[in-house]
Amino acid sequence: MTESPNPNIIDTDTLTGEMHPIRRAVVSLGSNLGDRLASLQGAVDSLKDTPEVWVTDVSPVYETEPVDSPEDAEPYLNAVVLFDTTLSVHRLLDRGQAIEAAFGRERPEGQPNAPRTLDVDLIVCGDRRADDDLLTLPHPRAHERAFVLAPWADVEPDAEIPGVGAVATLLEQVGRDGVTRRDDLDLDGTS
Repeated sequence: MTESPNPNIIDTDTLTGEMHPIRRAVVSLGSNLGDRLASLQGAVDSLKDTPEVWVTDVSPVYETEPVDSPEDAEPYLNAVVLFDTTLSVHRLLDRGQAIEAAFGRERPEGQPNAPRTLDVDLIVCGDRRADDDLLTLPHPRAHERAFVLAPWADVEPDAEIPGVGAVATLLEQVGRDGVTRRDDLDLDGTS
């Protein structure tokens, strides 16, 4: 198991001397095109290879019905990754988008929920808040999405979305319709 830095300490950048607090972050992964499981594993591996990111847990894999997608969209595989990081939220967003691009993610204009090879969504990063043209934190729809809440509750049952509520309570409200845990599929996460 990967050692996690102590979230109560502050790390100093050795080149600049800048102080970078360590925060717990949660990323949701999804794929419904191509080799879905390989895309999710590739995203986990890419996060593990990211400097200043320490993956601490990876959820079980879920198969889920597409939400707000075209009628012919195939089911998704989804998972959640927990990690500690000293990166800023905008650097995490950039990294997530770079990982998506590496796995062939296309963003067709006029189709916001089009099928995709890989989706990497930053859900929370500590208690950081953001609301600009590039990023909203906490993720504005995570509390409505069982495909985020169910895997997150599996790995962090007492988790909370800052300013919204407990993940377990939110999952009860949303329900588990269209969300099936796939115990026959595994992601290698923290070793």
